[in-house]
Amino acid sequence: MAIPGNFLSPTTESIDPNTSGWTPKLNCAPLFKGVGGRNGDGCLVTKSVAAGEVQARTVSSYPVTAGTVYYTFADTAGVVPERIGIRWLNSSGTEISITWSLTTMAASSNWHRVSVAGPAPMGATQAQVVLSSTEVGINVSHYWENVYLGLPLRTTGNLLPFGTESTEIDASGWAAVVNATITRQAPVVNWAFDNYYAGGQTLAVTAIAAGNASALAVDRPAVTPGTEYLAYAYLQPPVLTSQAWIELRYYDGAGNQIAAQRSILAPPATTGMYRQRASMVAPTNAATCSVAAGLDSASAGQVLRLETVVVTVAPQLQAGTVMSYADSSFEQGIAGWTVTSGVATIARTTPWGLSAFDGAYSLAVSSATATASTIRSGRFPVEEGLNWRAQIIAHTSAGSWATVRTRVRWYDASNVDLGASTGVAYTMSGSSWYALPADAIAPAGATQAAVEIVATASATSSVLHVDQVALWEVLPLTAVEAHSDSGYIELTLRELILDDEITVYRLLPDGSRVLVRGPYGLIDRQLIASDLMVIEDHEAPLNTPVRYRIEQYLPGELTATTRTSDYATVELADINSAWLKDPGNPQRNLTVTVEKPPDWSRPIDQASFVVRGRRNKVTHHGLRQGLEGGLSIWTLSDQQRKALHLLLDSGNTLLWQAVPGMGVDDMYVDVGEVPEARTGGLAQEQMRAWTLPMVQADMPVTVGVNGPAGRTWQDVVTEFATCADLLAVYSTCEDLLLDRRR
Repeated sequence: MAIPGNFLSPTTESIDPNTSGWTPKLNCAPLFKGVGGRNGDGCLVTKSVAAGEVQARTVSSYPVTAGTVYYTFADTAGVVPERIGIRWLNSSGTEISITWSLTTMAASSNWHRVSVAGPAPMGATQAQVVLSSTEVGINVSHYWENVYLGLPLRTTGNLLPFGTESTEIDASGWAAVVNATITRQAPVVNWAFDNYYAGGQTLAVTAIAAGNASALAVDRPAVTPGTEYLAYAYLQPPVLTSQAWIELRYYDGAGNQIAAQRSILAPPATTGMYRQRASMVAPTNAATCSVAAGLDSASAGQVLRLETVVVTVAPQLQAGTVMSYADSSFEQGIAGWTVTSGVATIARTTPWGLSAFDGAYSLAVSSATATASTIRSGRFPVEEGLNWRAQIIAHTSAGSWATVRTRVRWYDASNVDLGASTGVAYTMSGSSWYALPADAIAPAGATQAAVEIVATASATSSVLHVDQVALWEVLPLTAVEAHSDSGYIELTLRELILDDEITVYRLLPDGSRVLVRGPYGLIDRQLIASDLMVIEDHEAPLNTPVRYRIEQYLPGELTATTRTSDYATVELADINSAWLKDPGNPQRNLTVTVEKPPDWSRPIDQASFVVRGRRNKVTHHGLRQGLEGGLSIWTLSDQQRKALHLLLDSGNTLLWQAVPGMGVDDMYVDVGEVPEARTGGLAQEQMRAWTLPMVQADMPVTVGVNGPAGRTWQDVVTEFATCADLLAVYSTCEDLLLDRRR
């Protein structure tokens, strides 16, 4: 899959199937294609003509706007350090300057990342990517692949701007707090080829003298009191014994720090890059937040490196859960969990990555004796009379456990204990991770609840690891709702199994079924990335009850678990109206008034030949083609007229839907040249008459439903200071919605 937003073509990006996107620039022999790449098998091989710097560049130049920040990265390997640059050109193709990355701190024959970002200088209208390595001999090879050039790639939902999330431009987004200097470094780091947010340049926090050292992000993004936020970053400590940490900090309206949550990294056996998380609910008087990182008891000159620093609203590990991220995931400790009875002790697992179902840590429940212990979470809001589900994910790490019971304990508004549900006891076998759910109805007066785990060890020195704890109101697994005003059915799927595959069909009354469209095309064995999926089916037929069949597959398996929804109907009461829809852009769909349906023709390719001596001609022909005709419609207002222009502008295949009984079925069509005529003599008359020449088409298969891809207004506010800044970047509101920049 191509890197999202890449200006480079797939061939230039992945060096597959050839090297046609690249050309030598300096001291470089003719380029050739190597093997062993990860973004496709191919890679670009540069070879030195003589000892010294070797450069290659993209053949094409890509349009840029002066003052706008652009970003490039590549994965590389060789016997010497390397760097990457953006070469800025003016309108005549003359080089203005090159924005270079730092040179990597060491050489590596393993794939590693190099990257840089910077604003296009005054006069720049085009840009190229330049790859550089300084070889020490003749005919020495260097390897490149997975190359990107485009706008900065930032984490969706991050409250921090790109310049703080990464240090690809400079280190100005950070300030030293105590005993530290702030610089940038380019260590050798082997990122996954599709981790597009990680770069090659990192923030380096260097201890000036022995003692504690720390740095703080300069930005102060606004927060909402009562909302839980999550800060995380990749940390690379200098030595295994270092105490490296990340901290989420809150400030009041006057800029005074009022709260903080620190999360300490427990590094494993090597000093690599490890993602560490810290979360906390914003206090009632919180106005802004920031993130800090540092080393405790550092030696003089020791360096802590940071990469991909993010502050965002804490995610729900289970859709609808009322539990905090800290109590669910144990990334910074045991949060509000306590041992209420028994001999068990609880702690966060160590080191980083030893055992986790989510993140890098889990809760370790250790029992020295073969007895029962009860472990309880903090209390969270619930509503009486509703069915709630508590679930833990657990596995046996040492010893053995006879049973593990999941249950819910209820409390009223005065924190009075109303007792616990019966729960469900599970037998633990082997060392796999198991989901252990239990349902219960909240009793009268219940306003709070805690998740309880009653774990009974069957051997001494037994250890149970628990992760991804959730408590949520039980809602239907499958729900449908028709939105007739907008012409679609909303299908909600809950409690899907992550990393399984899913297929969704629309079932029609005649027994036929059609695949439903999603963001990546028709939903046919697509990977499940969230336990909650909301699908808008804009292609459901009108005035016809339909339901949906959902199939879930284990990867590579042919048999599926299935579920079926209730019926829903999209209604259109006016028989003189019809829907015109763009399957990939439902925000453009509109209803129009039909003046006259088409008079259809069905052309056929054929040729007739007169055979001497025969009475009848001989005719050769192909298959008769689909329907062709002109649909006459009216638009009744200027707003509707502009909406129809927007719908037709792309030239995409459209879906035409009329009320059943009008003599036409739902039909995908391609629309030709469109005449627009006035219907009256007055210039002020807004009504227009249109004739849409239609050619029947097949249903688009690969077209996905466009959307904001998780972006919210918070992302817009983070990137742009004023509305005027948006005008220079986006031509229309739709471009803003879909993040299509000029």
